[in-house]
Amino acid sequence: MAAYGLYTHIASNKLRSMLLLAGLFLLIYVLVYAGALLAEVVLNSNRSVNDYLVLAARDLMTAFPYATGAAALWIVIAYFFHQNMIDAVTGGEAVTRKQQPHLYNLLENLCVSRGIPMPKLKIMDSDARNAFASGLNQRQYAVTVTTGLLQALDDQELEAVLGHELTHIRNGDVQLMVTAVIIAGVVGFFGELFFRMFTHLSWNSAGRSSSSRSSSSSDSNSKGGGGAIVVVIIAVVLILLAWLLSQVVKLALSRSREFLADAGSVELTKNPDAMISALRKIENRGELPGATSAVMEMCVDNPREGFSDLFATHPSVESRVQALVKYAGGRDPGRLPLPSDSEAGPDDGQSERPASTDSLPPPVPAAPGSDGPARAARGPWGRRS
Repeated sequence: MAAYGLYTHIASNKLRSMLLLAGLFLLIYVLVYAGALLAEVVLNSNRSVNDYLVLAARDLMTAFPYATGAAALWIVIAYFFHQNMIDAVTGGEAVTRKQQPHLYNLLENLCVSRGIPMPKLKIMDSDARNAFASGLNQRQYAVTVTTGLLQALDDQELEAVLGHELTHIRNGDVQLMVTAVIIAGVVGFFGELFFRMFTHLSWNSAGRSSSSRSSSSSDSNSKGGGGAIVVVIIAVVLILLAWLLSQVVKLALSRSREFLADAGSVELTKNPDAMISALRKIENRGELPGATSAVMEMCVDNPREGFSDLFATHPSVESRVQALVKYAGGRDPGRLPLPSDSEAGPDDGQSERPASTDSLPPPVPAAPGSDGPARAARGPWGRRS
C-alpha cells in the first residue's frame, strides 16, 4: 500500500468530483447527439451519412440549452434528495441516542476523538452484514449499518467499521462516490430512454414506410438510403460508448480508497485486529437484497463482481486483510466458512465460527479506567435498547 498524504487525497477527491460533473455534461451531449441521429433516421431514411451527421449536429445545437438545463436539474435533484433516494431503496431509518444509545455513543466517541462532526446514524433492517456512508456536505453526511452487522460484530469490531465509514467522509470519498453514481445514473436513464423511443418510433413508422420503400427501392439506394443503417450503428456505438465511459467514471473512484479507509479506521481505533476480524465476518455476507449496484459500491464490502473483476469497485477482503497485517501489524484469524461451506447444524450461525479459537487475535487490553473488558463481554449486538 503506497504512502499517500491525507490532505493530498482529500484535495484530489474534490478535484475529481468537479471533473466528474464536467464529464456528466459531456456524456449528456453525446447522448443527445446519438438521439438526434436516431430521430433523423426515423423521420427520413433516404439521406446520406453526411446529411444525417450535419442535421444531427444542428439538432444538438438547438437542444444544447435544454440538455444543459436538464443535466443541471438532475444535479440539483441529486444534491438535495439523493439521501432520500438511497433510504427509499435500502429502507434505512435515522436513529437517535435515545433509540440506540450504545451504538450512537460508539460513533460519537470516534467523532469526538478526531474532531469530526457527527453524521446522522441510520439502521437498515437486513440480515446482510454491511455498512456505508453517504452525503455531499456536512448537513447530509450519514452512516448506515445493517441489523445483521449489529448482531454479528462485537463492540470493537463495530467501532472499526464505523471508523472505516468516518474515514470515507473525512477523506471526501463519499462526495466522489455520490457524484459518480449521479453520472452513471443519468447516462443509464437517458440511454435507455433513447433506445425505447427509437424502438417505438421505428415500429410505428414501419407500416407507413414499407409501401413507399418498396415502390422506390432503386431510387433510395441511389440516393444513399443505405446510410441510415450506418448512422443507426454510429448512434448505437455512441450510446454504448457513453455507458462504458460512465462505468469508467465509477472506476475513477480508485480501489485504493478502501485501503485508506481501513488504515484510517486503525488510526482512529488503534486496533487493527478488530478491523481484520470485522472484514472476515463481513466477507461474502454483505449482499443487500434489492439494492442497486450504486448502493453496493458505497458499502464496506461489495461482493458483486464484474467481468473477471475488471469492473469491481472494491479490492478483495483477502488483499485488504493482508495489507492490515503487513502495514498495521494485525493478525488474521483466517477466512470464516460460510453456512453453505459446512453442514447446517441445529445451532444457527455456529458453522461460521472457527473450529478453534487459537487462531483468533488476542483481546486488546483495556486502558486504565475504561470499560473495555465489560464491552467485550457483552458480545454481539443482539440486545438493543
